[in-house]
Order: sequence, then structure tokens, then C-alpha cells
Amino acid sequence: MKLQRKNRLRALSLGALAVSGALALTACGSDDTGSTSGGGDSSATAKAGDIKCDDAKGQLLGIGSSAQANAVDAWRQAYSQACSGVQVNYKPDGSGAGVTAFNQGQVAFAGSDSALKPEEVTASKKVCSGGQGIDLPMVGGPIAVAFNLDGVDSLVLDAPTLAKIFNSEITKWNDPAIAKLNPGAKLPSTKIQPYHRSDESGTTDNFTKYLKAAAPSNWKYEGGKAWQAKGGQSATGSAGVAAGVKQTAGAIGYMELSYAKDGVKTVDIDTGASAPVKATTENASKAIADAKVVGTGNDLALELNYATKADGAYPITLVTYEIVCDKGNKSDTLAATKSFLTYTASDAGQAALSDLGYAPIPTEINAKVRTAIASIS
Repeated sequence: MKLQRKNRLRALSLGALAVSGALALTACGSDDTGSTSGGGDSSATAKAGDIKCDDAKGQLLGIGSSAQANAVDAWRQAYSQACSGVQVNYKPDGSGAGVTAFNQGQVAFAGSDSALKPEEVTASKKVCSGGQGIDLPMVGGPIAVAFNLDGVDSLVLDAPTLAKIFNSEITKWNDPAIAKLNPGAKLPSTKIQPYHRSDESGTTDNFTKYLKAAAPSNWKYEGGKAWQAKGGQSATGSAGVAAGVKQTAGAIGYMELSYAKDGVKTVDIDTGASAPVKATTENASKAIADAKVVGTGNDLALELNYATKADGAYPITLVTYEIVCDKGNKSDTLAATKSFLTYTASDAGQAALSDLGYAPIPTEINAKVRTAIASIS
């Protein structure tokens, strides 16, 4: 059974990667990335009883985080094959766009790499009749800092140095601050080309939360989904940032780990632990497991420890939430919303994350997610 399940997971992972470049609002379209293990051959998974369609039917539309797009692609493939009466569409326009669309009543769920702010919760009450929007952590993973520097395959940076780089205070790769962290490395005098997101993004929010927490004297910006620092180059979506870094000599940018591929190298972070920490799903899971639930009731917003010094804990980590109404969901999408999210939070759904470069939600937190999904109405 274990071998059979492993083969199923690999089959779904390969299928997800085959379609991840398509951004069509169709049952199999989506774009941008996420990462985590593959869920398995979807038809076989459905036969195993992992996906329960119940009374789900019609179209289910979501908008939001590009970070989780690859995960949603994999989930949609499995779910749509098991539940042919439902068409799940997801448009990865960014967390900010997702929250806006949700609070305008345009979508059944939104994906966001940041929990709802108090004013956003208040706004959600207008579309969630008798209820409000809640945050359900569904996908975890590291935010990698990718770089493109000829002759340098391994690079260590810390929070103060990263803050100065992304604030255009350190502008050359052979700067003494970088050289100190990389003794023996042959650093060129190449100009640093920092890339950031042009769209409102939970990835930006989490990256800057890290800089604020770990380098407070060097990063004075308020933070949030919109980039605030001066200088640098901008690109839309994590895919845009990844493309910019890959195509530009001397570039550096932040993105989900699943985007840091095809020869793109990633920075190891000096957190003050016994050794610099690599951006891996395992190291991200160590950080997520240390998170605290700060939401109330069925709202499961988390507080991450961005300034962690624990050995092996990668500090620049995000959690993507699915945002739904706890009460007052539209009658024509309620069954599909519950059915689809029940699958994504299931053992099979979470297992699909690791092979795609994501970190599954820790068991204790995920148990609360399942309870919250079961109660939405």
C-alpha cells in the first residue's frame, strides 16, 4: 500500500507541473507556484474515498496568493476528476487582490499569505451574512532569497545585510558586509539588482516582517503587502520576480521556494544559530511548528517567530490561508467550498504538498482547520 500511495503522489505531482504554466480560469488552469508533496493519481485517490463530493456542484471560484498556485493546481486536478460536477477555478492575482475580491463578494474563497487585518474582517461581515471571514492555514513553505551571480554558487546573508541590500544601501556584491559573511568567496564588484513584487503580496508582507523582526535597526518601514523601500526593480507575481532574477546578472529577489528552480541559486540565512540555514521545506516546517494561533474561535491566524535562532529553523517562512465565511456562505457554493477545502486539509491533500516544494501544515494546527471547515455554513 505504501508503494502504491507513493506512486500515486508522484503521478499527481507530475501532472501538476505539466499544467502549472497555464493561467486560464478553467478547471485545469492556474499559474504561479506553491510547493508541497503530490496528492496522488486523482482518480485512484477518489476511489480510495479520500475525496467526498457530497452535494457539491457548479463553479467554485477563488482568487489570491500566487504562492499556493501550484498546490491549488494539484488539488484541483484530483478534485475535479473525483467530483466531475464541480469546476474549481483559481486565479493567482496576489493576496491583496484575493482579499479585495472576497470582501466584494466576487469569490467563494480567497488565498492570502497574510491573515486578515481587523478592518478586513469588518469588511467581510458585509458579504458573510451573520458571520465573518476566517483564516484557515492550508499551505506552508519557505520564502527563498534567490540570486544570480556568476562564479558564486554558495552565499550566506543575514537580516541586517539583506535589509541594506533591499533598501539600496549595499549596492555592490563585494561590499565588506557581504564579504564578512562569506570568507574565501570570490565576490565580484557587480552591481546588485534587487527585485521586489510590484503587486500587493503576502510574500512581500512576510518577507518584510522578517526584516522588521530580525533587523529592526536596519528596516524602518511599516511593512504590509505593498513594497515600501526605495530603489530596486519590480515584477508582477513570484513568477515575475523569479524570471527577473534569472535573466539579470547580479540580481537578487525573494520568492517561494518552488520558483527558485532551473539553475537559480538560493541564499543560506545566518540567523545566529550554530550554522546558516538553507531554504528547505523541512526547515520551514520547523519554524511553522513553533507558530502560535492568535485568531479566536474558528479563525486560525498564526503568529510566526521570524527572529528565531533555533538550529535548522528557516526564518523567512510563510503560511497561505484560505479565507472563507464562517457563516453566511452563498447557498450555490457552500457545498463545493466545504467539499473542496475538506479535501485540501485531508491527509491526501496535505501529502500532495511536499513533492511540490511546500511544507504541510503541522498536524496539531491542521486538526483545528478540519474542525473549522466542518462547521462553516
